[in-house]
Amino acid sequence: MSIHFNDIDKIIEFRKDLHSHPELSGKEIHTSKKIVQFISKYNPDKIIENIGGYGVIAVFKGSIPGKNIMFRADMDALPIQEESSLNYKSTIKNVAHLCGHDGHSAILGNLISLISENRPTRGSISFLFQPAEETGEGAVNIINDKNFETPDFIFALHNLPGYSKNEILLKAGTFAAASRGMIIKLTGKQSHAAEPEKGISPALAMSELVTFFTELDTMDNLFSDFVLTTVVYARLGEIAFGTTPGNAEVMVTLRSFTDNDMQQLIEFSKQKVNGISQKYKIQYELSFVDEFPATVNDPGCIKTITELCNKTGYNYKLLEQPFKWSEDFGRYTSIIPGALIGVGSGEEHPNLHNPGYDFPDEIIPVSTKFLFDVYQKFSEQVKINE
Repeated sequence: MSIHFNDIDKIIEFRKDLHSHPELSGKEIHTSKKIVQFISKYNPDKIIENIGGYGVIAVFKGSIPGKNIMFRADMDALPIQEESSLNYKSTIKNVAHLCGHDGHSAILGNLISLISENRPTRGSISFLFQPAEETGEGAVNIINDKNFETPDFIFALHNLPGYSKNEILLKAGTFAAASRGMIIKLTGKQSHAAEPEKGISPALAMSELVTFFTELDTMDNLFSDFVLTTVVYARLGEIAFGTTPGNAEVMVTLRSFTDNDMQQLIEFSKQKVNGISQKYKIQYELSFVDEFPATVNDPGCIKTITELCNKTGYNYKLLEQPFKWSEDFGRYTSIIPGALIGVGSGEEHPNLHNPGYDFPDEIIPVSTKFLFDVYQKFSEQVKINE
């Protein structure tokens, strides 16, 4: 069938509006309202607001019972100051759309406009605009919301710099790594700086922990696949030349390609923190934040999408290795057949989370058509299976 994007200029305008008014994870109240206002004109059969926080779901239902196919876009921004001269750059200090979530939402908006002209006759198609992806809280909150109806399939796109524009990036199994933020708080005993022997400084314990976590990823024999530990923050004592430090804090990001390795990495890290703390006779507290499971794509879904790409002529690539970054889409694919799919945003495009990044609007049409074809392909499969 011939596809025409009659509203593409409005879609791009919508994307730039979101870009100018970014909101952090869990605070997407105005973003949510803008999305509802934009998609309402396409008359979906149902709009669910404030799901899992400020999430939005739009549903188009067919008259014949069938499967529900869901597409998801994230919509939160990052706590980073944008550095650009764009006339639509962020108007919020130290907050910006530097991961392309504004573009992901625009692609879904464009797909909604297309579906409104080609409404389903069988089953339904749902569009999820998800909050709080960057903190790893959004997907789990959506799933646990009483208003969330588990779909039969779920798909999402993520733009990826470093690849040709509009190149479709596919991988069965693990697509993106699991990750977790670990916070280690060390407590010793302060003393006068002239009498350090009367205190218990956590300095050596902190130094040993930083060294251990900097070198841990070289211990390949401990894990089944890739792991990485990155020290992202360290603080010792206070700025006071007359006082020895009585406390310290180390923050480490843990990454792995499998959830089993993540659990092993966590346990191994806990044992090491405990051992070092006992060695230097200090107390410690451990906590974890920003928890992301590995995003594991359903092999059957990827096989079907690969066949689609071969049949329709999409420029695509089968990836050999997962990405080291994390995405909370893995919460969905752990319970629902589906896939997170990459789309190239340019070989020389600024990297994600870079202050100079901006989503390339040129990839919206192909991304939309690709998702529409995915919808049609899985709708056909559902009909055959039924």
